[in-house]
Amino acid sequence: MPMLLQRASEASSLFFRLVLGALVLAAFSTSGTAFSQVVPSEEHCVVNVKTDDVLNVRRQPTAEASIANRLRYNECGVIVTGTCRGDWCPVEAKHDTGWVHRRYISMVSPSLYCVSGVSSADRLNLRRWPSAQSQVITTLAPDQCDIAFLPYTTDGWQKVRVEGWEGWVNRRFVSGQ
Repeated sequence: MPMLLQRASEASSLFFRLVLGALVLAAFSTSGTAFSQVVPSEEHCVVNVKTDDVLNVRRQPTAEASIANRLRYNECGVIVTGTCRGDWCPVEAKHDTGWVHRRYISMVSPSLYCVSGVSSADRLNLRRWPSAQSQVITTLAPDQCDIAFLPYTTDGWQKVRVEGWEGWVNRRFVSGQ
């Protein structure tokens, strides 16, 4: 009986992650807009901040509180450590804790994606910027399936993390498992 309960629990957890992944993927497909999805205990990235600005991590859940840290646009590794209070969420980032407004963080997709539509003799380029003319950081095998979507998309390009690299891929060459 305990094995059956464990499998049921694992199945419901997998179902939750798949549904959450589908919702996040749908949100990422909106071109140019960063979707703000906040989930406790998951990794998040800074969104909706100008590229030359920072997100202030506050010591208390209010805009008037002192600043504990500053995070750049595009910075990931922000972990929501508990339940949000209204629009303010407790976070840990850069070995410091504090509060950020939920509008400025978005969860990294919990689902992993695969390279698709690339011939077995070719590789998918992971680029520094969302452009076919941008520098190639590394290449991905046509059967690679460990690609995490970061919450940034623009003009058919998706920002991803794979094997410790972060960069941009053409969205039409990546699909869900």
